[in-house]
Amino acid sequence: MNPLRKAVIPAAGYGTRFLPITKAVPKEMLAIVDRPALHYIVEEAIESGLTEILIIINDGKDAINNYFGDNPLYEKFSNHPNLACLETLRAKADIYYTKQYVLNGNGAAVGLAKEFAAGEPFVVMFGDDIIYNPVNPCAKQLANAYYKTDRTVLGVQEIVPAEAVKYGVVKKGKEDGRFCEVKGIIEKPSIENLPSTLCSLGRFLLKPNIFDALERAPLKNNELYLTDALDIIAREEGVMAYCFEGRRYDIGDKFGFMQANIEYGLRSPYGDKLQKYLAEITK
Repeated sequence: MNPLRKAVIPAAGYGTRFLPITKAVPKEMLAIVDRPALHYIVEEAIESGLTEILIIINDGKDAINNYFGDNPLYEKFSNHPNLACLETLRAKADIYYTKQYVLNGNGAAVGLAKEFAAGEPFVVMFGDDIIYNPVNPCAKQLANAYYKTDRTVLGVQEIVPAEAVKYGVVKKGKEDGRFCEVKGIIEKPSIENLPSTLCSLGRFLLKPNIFDALERAPLKNNELYLTDALDIIAREEGVMAYCFEGRRYDIGDKFGFMQANIEYGLRSPYGDKLQKYLAEITK
């Protein structure tokens, strides 16, 4: 089995939950401490051994190209120590872009990666999810799960029922440690119809058969959902869920975004100052 080397990051959404700031700044470029959220996701991909990265954008996401590409305004700062972390990423991976002109679902976004995938398995990393694990990045965990099973792999964790209804929820089959056979997956079920609380959380290891499944998946409100294509594969071939290790932040949610800023801030060189400050203002 050849080593995985490709990642796809859908980042074409409008970010309406973060308006008005996303009228001018793409949600993926909102800062977690001193770097955009998307930086952490690209970093996870590279630390997982993925060196070809496709970012799916729309016409309003030029800031992403400016950040990861060449920005003439900042050429004179190319050796600035604060840019070292970015230059390291740029040196370790080739980053490509394609545009999703019609925002008709995350499944449609993934479908745009067919030519990029070129018949190889690849990791999908949604821009709403930052997963902190400095020792064993989430995408690497999914890659290793794929090497063991040769199956499509969903990155999952258990979520409380009140929150589980926001995600794709797994119908559980046989469980073995961190692995769970996926009998099916339901997108945003009602709390009365939850098949479990094992939820798909923005990381997927997909085989090339995903593109055929996307062509056969139903449209819902004129949108194509990745979970519906995965449900087809689960029933026809089999899918594995892997309960990954890591602190996951839902940065598509304002509170989750604030949590990420506070916790990454506590891990930063300013962590001691921030901890003392938080202790003072929360007395």
